[in-house]
Amino acid sequence: MKTNLPAFEQALRSHDDLIKRRDLAIWIGAEPTFTDRCSEAPEWLSNALGPTKERHARQMLAELLNLTPGAAVLRTLGRQYSKEDLPRWSLGLYRRRDRQPVWSGPPDPLIADSVIMPSASLLEDFWERLAQRLGARGWPALLLTVETPPSLRVVFRCDTLPLLANSERDPRLARPSLHSQSIPLQGPRDELAEQGIFLLGIAEQGFGETTVPCVELPACPDTELFLSLLTAIGEAANAAGLPSLILAGFPPPVDTSVAWATLTPDPAVVEANMAPALDATTFLQETRACFAAAAAAGLSPYRLHYNGQITDSGGGGQLTLGGPAPDRSPFLTHPHLLPALIGYFNRHPALSFYFAGDFIGSSSQAPRADERTTDLFEELTLALFLLGRQDNPTPELLWQTLSPFLADPAGNPHRAEINIEKLWNPYLTGRGQLGLVEFRAFRMPPTPERLTALAALLRAITAMLSQSPKLPQLIHWGRELHDRFALPFYLRTDLWDVLDELASAGLGLGQPLITELLDEQHYSIGQIAFGDCQLTVRHALDFWPLLGNALSQEHGHSRLVDASTARLEISLRTQPGAAQEALTDWQLTINGYRLPMRRENELDGETKLYGVRYRRFKPWTGLHPNLEAQGPLKLVLSHPRHPGALQVTLHEWRPQGGGYDGLPRNLEEAATRCAERFVTEVLDIAPSKPSLEPPSEAITPYTFDLRWL
Repeated sequence: MKTNLPAFEQALRSHDDLIKRRDLAIWIGAEPTFTDRCSEAPEWLSNALGPTKERHARQMLAELLNLTPGAAVLRTLGRQYSKEDLPRWSLGLYRRRDRQPVWSGPPDPLIADSVIMPSASLLEDFWERLAQRLGARGWPALLLTVETPPSLRVVFRCDTLPLLANSERDPRLARPSLHSQSIPLQGPRDELAEQGIFLLGIAEQGFGETTVPCVELPACPDTELFLSLLTAIGEAANAAGLPSLILAGFPPPVDTSVAWATLTPDPAVVEANMAPALDATTFLQETRACFAAAAAAGLSPYRLHYNGQITDSGGGGQLTLGGPAPDRSPFLTHPHLLPALIGYFNRHPALSFYFAGDFIGSSSQAPRADERTTDLFEELTLALFLLGRQDNPTPELLWQTLSPFLADPAGNPHRAEINIEKLWNPYLTGRGQLGLVEFRAFRMPPTPERLTALAALLRAITAMLSQSPKLPQLIHWGRELHDRFALPFYLRTDLWDVLDELASAGLGLGQPLITELLDEQHYSIGQIAFGDCQLTVRHALDFWPLLGNALSQEHGHSRLVDASTARLEISLRTQPGAAQEALTDWQLTINGYRLPMRRENELDGETKLYGVRYRRFKPWTGLHPNLEAQGPLKLVLSHPRHPGALQVTLHEWRPQGGGYDGLPRNLEEAATRCAERFVTEVLDIAPSKPSLEPPSEAITPYTFDLRWL
């Protein structure tokens, strides 16, 4: 689908205006993920780290830096999981939102014309000049040399207190590099900075075949100090004639005046942690820049498989909402908003599943709060009821009440559909009390416009619920959640209910945004007309089980699941211009078994549909080791008063057998491979053999499970 860009941008401006009129500040952050779709190396399929991933990220960062002159490149700390010895790398851009430069020193080697190994005297000259520049700002500085890298140290204060009582004997001044040690459970901590003492380290860092001067930065309490420190470092480096310089160390301080975006490694992808945007229009601009930089670095938001199937990058496309500051977050200024949001998502499974990736359900990266046990659902219902009795629940009470329910079955709060670990969490040092809510149930969108439309949808729902604090009654969906709402038809119907409610509340998204949200190319397999009927086959959702214990797989790689089961949605509609009675008496079989179709009414007519579940392949390890693959699937559509029949054969692989010559080169070749696996044939004579009745155990209200045959 091609987006009408001017109309799309106008719809975004209208959306921003509707939010602004309600005196709401709802900032948007995102974590788009990109992969090397041409590579089958472990780092681009399942592993977080690998030999080429950082190089691609550096290329991407260099592209972003060209779009934001005056930004500073910061190499700080990435994530670290329990089985990892050191933190992962993190490459970031730090800039002012008013577009004034924050860095005018030597360039990072990412964009330097050439990288020249500096002499030892040049490095010492920079070291001495830095102390002088700090002193000129009224920050008395002391030069130190230590045996622990980085060997050259500068320590200073920016207040009137004495610098150090006994500098030569303070062991903290010889602390090891932040990048050479594990991150403590409570997070990185700069004990010296907490006492107003700021320690910088200067050394040479390897870059390719040479080395580059590197400054390891302390933790700074506020942006004013940090920006002034960057200026002093840049002036000293320029005066010393350094050709390039790396800035590393503690993560920088952030407020509404600055934006900090990072690139970090995650399983199979490079994750872009975008700086939050104040409105959807700004978000679109910055998202387009991010996608363009990824493309220039050879990274893609999607992956093409050998059989032509298109999936997202594999890392998801999370979105985060908050405010310009923690105390101005809509979830804290409107304390009944978060409970209402949990209830609203419970009542509208489309928000959990319609935009989700392939791996969903209770053991996925984003389980719903009601996908755990019945006991927990009942406790959640009580928790929301008790919160509803509070006139003005505090941030502490909100987090304490809801955090036990917003976690995966292993108790991991990061892997939850609605993630509040950064709302008001006292146990996440430095990052836990930001007033943020992250929404994780989104596959990585293929375009910036799709990601922005999702952001607008979440902002509109948040605005609507913030002004309608009544808590929706929770629904215990039971088996229906994974049966009915596995089919795109019912998800689309539910999403329309959400869009209608937004329109009734005066927060309608506008047709360009709605069109973008309702694009169902992701689900499409094939469509064909026969007689007065139109037969459509679409991908549906399946809920893959986790293999083994979730806790045992918390090591930073992809979790092991049985992905061998797939689900389809088979539907029949009348051709345009045909009478609705034309659907009567049509019979549809799959592999010789009658498919019991459900009748559903839409505004433009009737639809008959049903789900089909089957085993696509036999995994090397998984459930049901004695169950073989069940493809190809054969659909036959016939009518007792219509000559002939339509036969559709659905292949998982090449119909003629054999393998493909490598991955598809582009989307067009992938589409060709998909199309050749949807084989249609008009039969002159309908099958005379009566159809078989499905066994009762294979039938649910919405799906025929072929694995029982």
